[in-house]
Amino acid sequence: QRKDPAVKSKFEIILYPSFHAIIYHKLAHFLYKCKLFFLARLISQIARFLTGIEIHPGSTLGRRVFFDHGMGIVIGETAIVGDDCIIFHGVTLGGLASKKPNKTNNNKRHPTIKNNVLLGAGAKLLGDITIGENVKVGANCVVVEDIPDNATVVLPKPRIILKQG
Repeated sequence: QRKDPAVKSKFEIILYPSFHAIIYHKLAHFLYKCKLFFLARLISQIARFLTGIEIHPGSTLGRRVFFDHGMGIVIGETAIVGDDCIIFHGVTLGGLASKKPNKTNNNKRHPTIKNNVLLGAGAKLLGDITIGENVKVGANCVVVEDIPDNATVVLPKPRIILKQG
């Protein structure tokens, strides 16, 4: 409720696709960790159909993650999203290519998003990259490299703007 000024009451939250997607993901993620992969994937596909938000059951979501509008969000299998993140519609946390698992990457193909990150509408974050704490990624940016803490990434040509002090 704190993250969306359009919410007028706590009861209104239960109507939000973001709320439903997270509840479904918690169930699917639990089943995935229990190695019930088909059932986990079935739950995630039902959630996708009902909410328009696709979250792979293998991905990890932190606390108080909020999908603003939500439609078209895609979060891949090895993605990690930290606490207090806001993700707008059309965002993709996708993989670039399959890697053979080894001791260093453990088959990590998707982004790691640290705490308190805002991902603008249509942003595409691709590959095994890390987005630092308190980062803002502008709408429609394509990010394929790590972003340091407290930075903002904007178009037309994505560039990193560090806060001074």
